[in-house]
Amino acid sequence: MKQGAGQAAREARISRASHYIGCMTRDDAAPLAAGLPRRLLLGLGFAALGAAPLRAQEQPAQVVEQLHAALLSVMQQARALGVQGRFSRLRPVMESSFDLPAMTRIAIGPAWSGIAPEQQAALVQAFSEWSIATYANRFDGFSGESFTTQGETELRNGDRLVRTSLNRPGNSAVQLNYLLRRSGGAWRIVDVYLTGSISELASRRADFAALLAEGGPARLAAELRRRSATLLQG
Repeated sequence: MKQGAGQAAREARISRASHYIGCMTRDDAAPLAAGLPRRLLLGLGFAALGAAPLRAQEQPAQVVEQLHAALLSVMQQARALGVQGRFSRLRPVMESSFDLPAMTRIAIGPAWSGIAPEQQAALVQAFSEWSIATYANRFDGFSGESFTTQGETELRNGDRLVRTSLNRPGNSAVQLNYLLRRSGGAWRIVDVYLTGSISELASRRADFAALLAEGGPARLAAELRRRSATLLQG
């Protein structure tokens, strides 16, 4: 019981952080997101492309800067790698850079606590593979993009917010804020706020809730696997 209560408290802490950052709904965010290229908008939520495994002593801004350096490198090689190559390059790095199990729980929301452990494990696997496949599919080229780290803030709940911008030649810069939390002794990304305030995970919750209502955890896991297979067809 204590372990479950502790986990619930941690997830609530991440949800509260959204309010500190000014998280908006998908409808509110649509006008702000309109100028961001689709492959980057959909990919920046999780892609830690080609980076070395994270070390416990790395600080939040370093984690994000490592992500950005690797992301640009793999974007430049995107066509040579192909979608399957990008997926293979992404997988180990994303699993070390992002807290994918926590992100699965957050995206599903309160319904998570009522799901059996074996179904939770299946959902984490399906969510992780779908996330990786999504960005392997979307990051298919390079157009001179670069990133700038603007600063780091410690939130009242102990999490860290790293503020960055995506610089696009010939277009306005796009604000990207990363929410990080200590997990297993290391800082790991648990959410990304596109244009500075659009929570990647919050934007998925309505979709996931509808699938759970249709057919429970098995329906959601099956749909995520189907989407992954489609994305990896290139």
